[in-house]
Amino acid sequence: MDLFIAPGGTTLAIYDEAIDLHTLGTTTITRASHVEPDESGQWHADMVDGPQLGPFARRSEALAAEVTWLTEHRLLSQP
Repeated sequence: MDLFIAPGGTTLAIYDEAIDLHTLGTTTITRASHVEPDESGQWHADMVDGPQLGPFARRSEALAAEVTWLTEHRLLSQP
């Protein structure tokens, strides 16, 4: 689990249960995407305020693409 700490102390992360985020202080969790299958069994990662990624043959591929996109566009792009 990667934690991104801004100069003001705000910490951003893609939610994971590897650590208890509440131990860092006040926590706000918001949905950033949805990973869902389509009618043909292909998987898509639908990013909130972003693109739809996919289709992918496997859910794990959609989840990996989701994490990569969120890391590049939401975490690393923070001021």
